[in-house]
Amino acid sequence: MAQAKMHIDDDFLHQAVALARQAIGLSEPNPRVGCVLVSPSGGVLGQGHTQQAGGPHAEVVALRDAQAQGASLAGATAYVTLEPCSHHGRTPPCADALVKAGVARVVVALLDPNPLVGGQGVARLRDAGIQVDVVLPDHASAVASRELNIGFLSRMVRQRPWVRMKMAGSLDGRTALNNGQSKWITGEAARADGQVWRARAGAVLTGIGTVLADDPRLDVRAIETRCQPLRVVLDSHWRTPLNARLWAEPGSALACGLPDSQLHDGQDAGRARRQALADAGRPVLEVPADASGRHPDLGAVLSTLAQRGVNELHVEAGARLNAALIAGGWVDEYLVYLAPKLIGPGRPLADLPELSNLSGLVDLRFHDVQLVGGDLRVLARPPGRAAF
Repeated sequence: MAQAKMHIDDDFLHQAVALARQAIGLSEPNPRVGCVLVSPSGGVLGQGHTQQAGGPHAEVVALRDAQAQGASLAGATAYVTLEPCSHHGRTPPCADALVKAGVARVVVALLDPNPLVGGQGVARLRDAGIQVDVVLPDHASAVASRELNIGFLSRMVRQRPWVRMKMAGSLDGRTALNNGQSKWITGEAARADGQVWRARAGAVLTGIGTVLADDPRLDVRAIETRCQPLRVVLDSHWRTPLNARLWAEPGSALACGLPDSQLHDGQDAGRARRQALADAGRPVLEVPADASGRHPDLGAVLSTLAQRGVNELHVEAGARLNAALIAGGWVDEYLVYLAPKLIGPGRPLADLPELSNLSGLVDLRFHDVQLVGGDLRVLARPPGRAAF
């Protein structure tokens, strides 16, 4: 009987994870959570996933679904992908809602590291006499929920977003010819897949060089999304044009540059450009310089974005900014599309310095490798990254 019960739990947890995936591009900055309410006889009474920030969480959506169908929740089991919250935020505690509904058991895929929750949701349910079972960390539903909420977990545990660097190029690692020509090295399927990953993010980061050279939009347009990521440009001396396409709706953008006191080159001109951006209603953020004194401190940028609720940061930048992020150890995941083409001399994925010893190389582990159309998609991470 115990094995049969575990099998049933697995099925409903799998269903809850599938629901949680529907919250991608909707629930930011809240985690992506799914909930399935099941009767003592094994019938689904209600289900749901987290809605937009300020809207109902997964448990409340599932409870409303069950109530709309006139279902009794006495003795029911709730399967949730993340520990029900126990605090008053934009909405009341989900743990209290489950207690009030009369459920008898709650199965949790993953505990919430949010300091405002951190086991208190489980404790509140148990104090109310509800049986709570938390699956083991290596359970498939726990692994899936962790991957689905890797940015939220990063923000809660490390106070910075999960940084995913997207790069696309030839098999010999070239993103463009030396003259800048790059359209198109990878195929249409790979470019569409990149939009899917962009839609996961709370923000997309690029550098001023990319803005001036390519005037990218950096929005999600190839697929439907209910929430556009914030477009962020690192722009030390405030050179982003007022009519740059990244300022256009839908969504919003942010320029990050140096404060007036650190604008060493053309201080007056830089101050005037920043003021022009602000006067035109373009959001700007002053960030202190890094050790070089010439560029915004990347750690400060990531910390600020986390404070703004960014869970996943999607980087689409040029070789210089890519190299700076890599050198600083800020990249958590590499999303690389490789076309089965050879270019020869051209622009690299990242402008990394020449090594004199292999001990200085950037060591990674393959996380996932798939064919996307005619191109290869590689997900790689530094060893031990994401052990939340």
